[in-house]
Amino acid sequence: MRILTWAIRLALFILLLAFAAKNTDPVALRFFFDAAWQPPLVALLLAFFAGGALLGLLVAAALLLRQRRELQRLRRELGRGEARAVPAVPVPPSPAEG
Repeated sequence: MRILTWAIRLALFILLLAFAAKNTDPVALRFFFDAAWQPPLVALLLAFFAGGALLGLLVAAALLLRQRRELQRLRRELGRGEARAVPAVPVPPSPAEG
């Protein structure tokens, strides 16, 4: 299974490398005030992919931190609840049971 996974990864890498090699033409990226930049298409795609991945990681990290804070709060609340817990008193059997 591990060999199959690496074979798929290698095939995907070769496909992406061939895609990058075929898309080296410059692309005009126009900004405001008549500013322009002409990077290769593959560089532009890579930059936007990296930016999206970074943004996704930041959002995931924020959610993870919020979950950790909530987990700590719930653990503290549980600890306080166990400290205040009253020992259980056995209930005598009802007359119908006995």
